Amino acid sequence: MQHIESERLILRDFREMDADDLYRYASDPEIGPPAGWKPHASRAESLAIIRMFLADDNVWAIERKSDGRVIGSLGLHKDKWRNLPDARMFGYVLAQDCWGHGYMTEAVRRAMSYGFLDLNLQLMSVSHYTFNDRSRRVIEKCGFVYEGTMRKTFLRYDGAVFDEAIYSITKEEWLARRSIS
Repeated sequence: MQHIESERLILRDFREMDADDLYRYASDPEIGPPAGWKPHASRAESLAIIRMFLADDNVWAIERKSDGRVIGSLGLHKDKWRNLPDARMFGYVLAQDCWGHGYMTEAVRRAMSYGFLDLNLQLMSVSHYTFNDRSRRVIEKCGFVYEGTMRKTFLRYDGAVFDEAIYSITKEEWLARRSIS
């Protein structure tokens, strides 16, 4: 992924040396399950995930400039709802001790700018499980438009089945909102 920066964050490729930081937040039982994945059981599991991110080249490590710590990840993936070549879908996770500081909103907004201006994407989408209010707030703050809720879209590792609220924003909508702010 292209290295990009915002005021407080660096969005960059993961490095194998980030395994401790990733394990620190990915082992937290409050992090993975709301996103649909099992908490990491070991540093080795986190390292394997980093290697997968590097091979797929569609996930940024979110590094906090103030201390160099990797506090989360932000993926810009093929849109699972659309087969358009110029549409991408966000996925993200943030360390619990960093919640409520605006980091994820800052990271997503910077990635939106990169996607629309540098990659010339025409649409970006994002979704959250309907119980995940923190994710919903990030999505709303970033200006995404609610499209609807799909029922029973995801079977989690523990057998729980979730509904998914889906949002998108077009390049034209994003540009219009940008000119207003």
